[in-house]
Order: sequence, then C-alpha cells, then structure tokens
Amino acid sequence: MRGTRRLTLALAASLISLTVAQAAEPPIYLGVDISYANEMDDCGAVYKSGGQKVDQYQFFKSAGANTARIRIWNDPDWTKYSNLADVKRSIKRAKSAGMQVLLDFHYSDDWADGDKQLAPKAWAKLSMPDQAKALYAFTHDTLAELNKEGLMPDLVQVGNETNGEIVSSLAKAKEPIHWDRNALLFNAGIKAVRDVSRETGTRPRIMLHIAQPENAEPWFEAATKAGVTDYDIIGLSYYSKWSKRSMGELGQTINRLRNSYAADVLVVETAYPFTTENADSSPNLLGEDSLIAGYPATPDGQKTYLIDLTQLVLANGGTGVFYWEPAWVSTKSCGTRWGKGSNWENAAVFDYKGNALESAEGWLKHAYVLPVEVTFKAKVAGETAFIDGDFLGGVGPRPMTREGDAFVYRTRLMPGTAVTVGTAATAAAVADAPAVTATVGRRASVVKLGE
Repeated sequence: MRGTRRLTLALAASLISLTVAQAAEPPIYLGVDISYANEMDDCGAVYKSGGQKVDQYQFFKSAGANTARIRIWNDPDWTKYSNLADVKRSIKRAKSAGMQVLLDFHYSDDWADGDKQLAPKAWAKLSMPDQAKALYAFTHDTLAELNKEGLMPDLVQVGNETNGEIVSSLAKAKEPIHWDRNALLFNAGIKAVRDVSRETGTRPRIMLHIAQPENAEPWFEAATKAGVTDYDIIGLSYYSKWSKRSMGELGQTINRLRNSYAADVLVVETAYPFTTENADSSPNLLGEDSLIAGYPATPDGQKTYLIDLTQLVLANGGTGVFYWEPAWVSTKSCGTRWGKGSNWENAAVFDYKGNALESAEGWLKHAYVLPVEVTFKAKVAGETAFIDGDFLGGVGPRPMTREGDAFVYRTRLMPGTAVTVGTAATAAAVADAPAVTATVGRRASVVKLGE
C-alpha cells in the first residue's frame, strides 16, 4: 500500500482486572474443565485453600473463573461418570456456584480427541443419514431435557478435538476426512442446538474445537468449503507437548482465525505441570517433554505460563482460556484404566496435599490488558469494499460491511498498536490504495479511511 499518512488516536488509558464480575464485550471466558469433579469427590479427594476445605466449583468461582466446561459421552458403560445423570449433577453444581457452563459433546461412548473419534456403539452400524439423525436427536434431546430442569448450558461444543472425521473408528482415524459425510454430521449437531434454542427461547453459543493450532486453519478452510459455517466460537487445544507451534505462533494463528471467520477464538484446553515428580504409580502425561523455555515445572512457572498465555490470547483478539482438569488429583481409592491415582496430578493447581497453588488465583485474578474495539470506516465508490492491513496477520483482503453511506470493518486491537490500513472497491485493488497508519488508543475508536 502506498500514499501513507499518519493518524494518531490519543485516548485515556485503562487496565482491566478480569474476574467473574467483570463485564466485557465480547465476553471474556476464563474457564476450568472439571468434568472429573464428581468422581474426585466420590473418591475422597480433599481440596484446601487457606487451610480450609473447599468445594471445587465454589473455589474456582471465587478464584475468578466464570465458566465450567463439562464433557458428556453417549453411553459410557465403562464408567458411571460423564453420562447425562452425572452431567446434570455437574451443571447444578456449576450454576449453584454462579458459573456459566460449556457442555462438551464427545459424540462417543469413550474419549474422543485429536487422534480418534469413535462412534457410539449404538450408531456404529447405522447408515450415514441415520447417523446424522441419531446425532441430531442425541444433541437435541439432551439439551431439551437439561432445559426442562433449568440446566441449559450457555455454550455447547459440537464435538471434541474433531481433527479427524467424527463418529468414526480407529481404522479410519488416519484417513483423509470425507467432507460430504463430516459436514452432514456437524450440521446435524449445529441444527439441533439452533432448534432447541428457538424452541426454548435460550441462546447457547456453538463452539467447534480443534486440537493444536497448526491443525485449525486447514480444518476450518475445508469445513467452510463443505458448508459448515453456523458456529459462534472456534476452540483450540494448546499443549506444547503435542503442538508444533510456539506460544507466539499460537497467537498469530488466533489472530488469523478470528479475522478469517465470523467467530470468537479461544484456547479451550491447556495445562502446565507444577512439578515433574509423580505422586502415584500412574504415569504423568505432562512431563519434561511438556516444558517451555522460561517456564520451569514449579508452581510459579505454572502460574507465569497461564498468565502469559492468557495475555497472548487476549492480545491477539482471542476471548479466553480454559484449564483442562485443574483438580484431577491423585486419590488412594480411585484410578484410571492406565494406573492407580491420576495421570494429571502434577498438572493440577493443587499440590499433593490438596492445597491450592498460587497459579489458580494468580492466573484468574491477574490484571490483563484487554484489546479495544476498533472500527475502520471508509467511503468507497462501488457496491463492495475490502480492507487489508498488517493487523490481519496475512489473511489477505477482507470484505467490509455497508452501513449507511460507508463501509465498516470491526476488529479488536491492543492499545498502542500501530497499524497500516488500506481499502478499495475490489480485493485486487487494495494493495495500490491510499493507506492510513493509525496508533490504537485505549478506548473504542473509529478510524476513518479515505475521507
């Protein structure tokens, strides 16, 4: 872009402390996945803060979390947890604590993740159309039943870490996605949520979830081409052990995603060890191979990782961070199929005596600098207008929206950011359009282009 002129927006400073009571638009989600909470309580786990026993939900609410993420399996006959009855118990606890709820449909009788998406046994032999009908019915009926009991979630995940084709098998896990089938299934789940929303007068937001940022952009590009577009939030898992991207590259990915698609973007799963020592015979999933330079496996290293990651997400226009299973501690009476105790106790936010670590409140109550709402406004001759600039992260010209006699593009940018922006009637012409360089102030602002 050429013909640059400079416009500086000098506005008042602000620093916002994120807590559950903090209003923000768009909403900022600081969440915890404590789907193991009921099982941990039944196993006799004890949690303490300040020397006093605490309830998990009440503790995280008071620490500053505003959302509880809860998983649901279809028919998990190998466990009495994460079925509908257990989910009802969990949502009641979350709502009693004053927390929002994100309900995570795995569409499986067991773990669905980035490596596998196992069809529920009741759906495994159904035809593709019948599987879509079954997925619709399970989603719709689950939400309708929850709503009858005053337990409608605020957010709904249509699938969990759906890197591969959903409702599938181990044999097909490594195959390329058949998007005609995948889109049919996803859109069935999405339609079920939207239909229940209309029927009940509720408005749960829909999230699609991909594990590790390097997988997200090709997945959403393919999903869009296949007609999967009616969602509100993109959720990412980020664990350094399993990701090929650095924290900085995660931030860049979030920026590109939220400028490419009409959705909020957040990290819906992350965790970090406070020690590499083991409290039981069950092997730790996060060990030395999970560490990032500058973040040692200590309580302070765990806290600093969470604070820096959250600020990174927000600085790139993301809308929050969720910690996966911060209370999955080791107990003497319970275990998993992989060993006695927990695979995650060294990545919880409670030490091996059940005392809350500084990472919980230190992360959730940290004073984060939020991005501000910026509206780019241009008068462009023609029926369409496009905007391009360095703030888009290289995604290319984006279409603007006509409002009155002008075109607008809204985004979120960090205070103090200098951006160079150009607009034109066609995408091809933006590179040669006159441009404006603006320094973003500390409040919502309008940058007028070409006027």
